[in-house]
Amino acid sequence: MTGYLLKIILTLFVILNITSAFGQDATYKASNKGKFFVSWGGNRESYSKSDIRFQGENYDFTIDNATASDKPKGWHIDYINPARMTIPQTNFKLGYFITDHYSVSIGVDHMKYVMDNNRKKPINGYINLPITDQGATFNGIYNGSDYIISEDFLLFEHTDGLNYVNAEFSRHDNLLALLGITSTEKFQININEGIGLGILYPKTNTTLLGKERYDNFHVSGFGASVRVGLNFTFFKHFFIATDLKGGFINMNNIRTTKNTNDKASQEFFFLQRIISFGGIFRL
Repeated sequence: MTGYLLKIILTLFVILNITSAFGQDATYKASNKGKFFVSWGGNRESYSKSDIRFQGENYDFTIDNATASDKPKGWHIDYINPARMTIPQTNFKLGYFITDHYSVSIGVDHMKYVMDNNRKKPINGYINLPITDQGATFNGIYNGSDYIISEDFLLFEHTDGLNYVNAEFSRHDNLLALLGITSTEKFQININEGIGLGILYPKTNTTLLGKERYDNFHVSGFGASVRVGLNFTFFKHFFIATDLKGGFINMNNIRTTKNTNDKASQEFFFLQRIISFGGIFRL
């Protein structure tokens, strides 16, 4: 799909530049200051390994080097269906140019994090639940030996989702101008870089030792990120953006069950590949 999109962009680039060659003084002089922009798109994610600690009444254990995957939906109508557009992995951003080259924005990166099950992972800690509890079959002392993380033992997902609510400060530059190529009113290519900070507001789906899961959104930690991308702007007001965004997430207060004494914590790095569509305008 990415290759197909690239072909479309390159074709439009050739067509628009050929067209502009027949116009009169079509040189585009960008003036972004005071403009707003908004975008909506989708993403794929990769995650580093993570040590996940689970704490509660009668248990305290850590799964070392846990791995996780995202949960892609592919090219789907849900991305633009108002009733279902929060289900896929999505990115929303609303921003404002404070100068021609710098902008501030707020956004929500709706990622999905699914811990891989049925893998052998080292576990350290203990479980000592009352014998009447369903999870008591897992009682014992865990000393770092490999243990298969079955679905009966644990399901751990931020699938509704791993919501990174962030503010970003970015720089934007006309790439064609940097290369000595004349931009036109019809088409520009911009390169932009940004740094961001935010909070994690997930709805974590956890089935832990047979306990009833906690099923509400909850502020669980914080994150920091950096981003670099290309912005293809058409007719000054419409754009397609492709971005790479990486960062660090520390979730030190993840709700796992109805019991407020039960919680999990983890930290990891992430990398997003984002394609989004948007508009730029002046109020």
